[in-house]
Amino acid sequence: MTFDEPVKILSIRQPWASLIVDGHKDIENRTWRSHYRGLVLIHAAKRAQSKGARAFVEKTFGIVPPLDLPRGGIVGMATLVDCFEIHSSRWFEGPYGWKFTNPQPLPFIPEKGMLSFFRPSVALLEQLRLLP
Repeated sequence: MTFDEPVKILSIRQPWASLIVDGHKDIENRTWRSHYRGLVLIHAAKRAQSKGARAFVEKTFGIVPPLDLPRGGIVGMATLVDCFEIHSSRWFEGPYGWKFTNPQPLPFIPEKGMLSFFRPSVALLEQLRLLP
């Protein structure tokens, strides 16, 4: 795996992080606009969403997230291609929706999370380059 362009990391709570990298969820809702476009490593935050999130996903979208989703590390990657204030995706709630394409799960790599976008360490990029 090569990273010829800049890459950023975004921490997202479960089950939303796994829903993105598994190709179910194409929009990530945020309260702030993003001007960044490009590859994003999806980090599953240590803290999961509220306990009702799993039931909400099942009832609203017909998807049953596993109970033991990984947390506290990189779970995949996707390409951030746009930011919307209005979108027809069933996942859009706003106020801003970040459109992701080309989701790809990755083997779990423990990593400390941060708020907003953050840059991967050289060590993390080396680990990712070693993946098949």
